[in-house]
Amino acid sequence: MSIRNLKTILIIDAITATGVFAAGLFAAAPAGELLGLPANIVAIGGWICLAAGLLMVAAALQREPNAALVKLIALGNLGWVAASFAVVATYADRMTGIGVAVVVAQALGVLGFAILEGKGAAAPRTVVV
Repeated sequence: MSIRNLKTILIIDAITATGVFAAGLFAAAPAGELLGLPANIVAIGGWICLAAGLLMVAAALQREPNAALVKLIALGNLGWVAASFAVVATYADRMTGIGVAVVVAQALGVLGFAILEGKGAAAPRTVVV
């Protein structure tokens, strides 16, 4: 995987994390109502995404993203996936159909990011100009 591709993946992941952070910060109650989740769960998810997004941007801004940092990001994403399914398991009786669909869909998307970032951290680096 080229450095440019890895950086693009990290930036796209950071953008999505920023969206979750914004929803958690500015719309936790309405988002929670839509999903059938307590507002504090939405807010906590947002703050987690802020921290993760900052790490993603830091890695993407490096000339060559640090492999250990990218692996940490990928592991964090796997933790997010596990936590997402735990949220569904814990709150399934209260969640709306839209809520279950959104949480599962975003978990699968984050799993995709984790796989790509893990491959990017393990792959030999090539510079594409």
